[in-house]
Amino acid sequence: MTALLDLGLHALRSAYCAGALDVQQVVEEVLKRIAQSGDDKVWISRVPDVALRAEAAKLDARRGDIARLPLYGAPFAVKDNIDVLGLATTAACPGFAYQPQKSAEVVRLLVEAGAVVVGKTNLDQFATGLVGVRSPYGVSRNPFDASFIPGGSSSGSAVAVAAGLVSFSLGTDTAGSGRVPAAFNNIVGLKPTLGLISNEGSVPACRSLDCMSVFALSCADADAVLKVLAEPRATPAIGEDFRFGVLAARDAEFFGDEAYAALYAQAIGRLKAMGGTPVEIDYTPFLGAAQLLYSGPWVAERTAAIGAFIEGAPEADIWPATREIILRGRKYSAVDAFEGQYKLAAFRARAEAESKDLAFLMLPTAGTIYRTADIEREPMRYNINLGHYTNFVNFFGLSALALPAGFRPDGLPFGISLIGRPHGERALLAFGARWQRAMPLPLGKTTSFLPPTDADPVAIEDRLAIAVVGAHMSGLPLNRQLVELGGRLESEVKTAPHYRLYALPGGPPHRPGLVRAGENGGAIELEVWSLPAAAVGAFLRKIPAPLGLGTVSLADGSDVTGFLCESHATAGARDITALGGWRAYLKTLAV
Repeated sequence: MTALLDLGLHALRSAYCAGALDVQQVVEEVLKRIAQSGDDKVWISRVPDVALRAEAAKLDARRGDIARLPLYGAPFAVKDNIDVLGLATTAACPGFAYQPQKSAEVVRLLVEAGAVVVGKTNLDQFATGLVGVRSPYGVSRNPFDASFIPGGSSSGSAVAVAAGLVSFSLGTDTAGSGRVPAAFNNIVGLKPTLGLISNEGSVPACRSLDCMSVFALSCADADAVLKVLAEPRATPAIGEDFRFGVLAARDAEFFGDEAYAALYAQAIGRLKAMGGTPVEIDYTPFLGAAQLLYSGPWVAERTAAIGAFIEGAPEADIWPATREIILRGRKYSAVDAFEGQYKLAAFRARAEAESKDLAFLMLPTAGTIYRTADIEREPMRYNINLGHYTNFVNFFGLSALALPAGFRPDGLPFGISLIGRPHGERALLAFGARWQRAMPLPLGKTTSFLPPTDADPVAIEDRLAIAVVGAHMSGLPLNRQLVELGGRLESEVKTAPHYRLYALPGGPPHRPGLVRAGENGGAIELEVWSLPAAAVGAFLRKIPAPLGLGTVSLADGSDVTGFLCESHATAGARDITALGGWRAYLKTLAV
């Protein structure tokens, strides 16, 4: 085994399936890399080596189950505010530590899918911060320059992936903690829609806004993890031509970092080359919501989560900035909470208007990156700066994907975030895979490669299948109504043998009337098309009485929505059932 082993999920799975690798070999390589990394401050606790080797041996004995274990033999890390049975949960506060009675639901699902927990990772204490330095366990070493911050609060989880110590990791994201560390470590950070993934078994930071997040080297790998953790919902795919929101010059804040500003402009150019049209947005309502997080009553929710413990804890146990932020929530009243909700609702309405008809917003994940010494000097102000483009996302219930987007001249990474509609994770991941192929960059600080193209995520579209029997079929006069609304031919089939087909008066040149007739019917040829769910209403408005949509039974025993006719309208109409379909009937007219 060499240091060139690719720990990417798809690379590992390919090697396992080919019999070229076993889990015990991978675990030995992971242990070697951790040893070589030295005191990198990534880990708060690890599964003992002997236990890790035993788990690897168990998986090797189950190699025959690999087909039903999508994450078979994939080593992963867990942020230490998420429970793992057998390891203490500290939330980066030794005095808070407890032994969980079971693993968090997300960890359970991943282990059941064949993944291997390596250990618990460092974080900003109680997940309060975006810097990654507020921990008594030290500062996780940024693999690109140890003098710069790794980003937080999920610092250790991001570094573990970027440094090639694990295949993927879990973080949490309340204000940007699953995205800022991704940007500073040149990896992918997926922040799913609020509530999509269970938070059971995690220490709350701001309970109404907390999300589990995923760090990976590629969008394909992040997608593989997401499929295990939740059933992604259907959303419109991002096509070859798309509109995306960008910052206007007046709103672009890079805190004096000209290199980041230039990289953002380059990212806009690359999206244009991929078929996108940039649309300037007014960032005011987004920023207004972002500023509520630490200057409004939502600070009190952090106090509700952990304030009682902090008030009773020895001063030495609590990071000074963490204590100051969380106890600040005591000053807010119930009136403040309601007024905050009203302000947030107004900001959200304005933001929705700004982003209407856009595939996504493309923002810098962070406006700049700071040295650790900078944060020591200005612990509050610089932390707030890092949330400038991230804090609003969970307030608005949106999905987000942080992507690598280049490097400053000094070699430090820059990242962008795609902010999508609720439950838009799969669409963002599918587009993110296109981005990674269009802009080839190193994956973290590793020698790994992007998975093959057939592993790239595919957006799940919300489409409705509709069976058509007449002029809406391919090549016939009304087919354009389907095509113009995004229709797609799915199959050519027959109905179950329980229908009668009539040629109704009217054009062009007549209309088909399909009626269920039970035992006196026949099998009728039809086409099954699908329409985007959002277009079905427009299509319905084009259907004249006595035709309508109902349930049509197919020859294979399945049912589909399709054209049916009111039975009274067939009185006096020509019965063409014996011809077997509308195209056969049209041929009789041509003779």
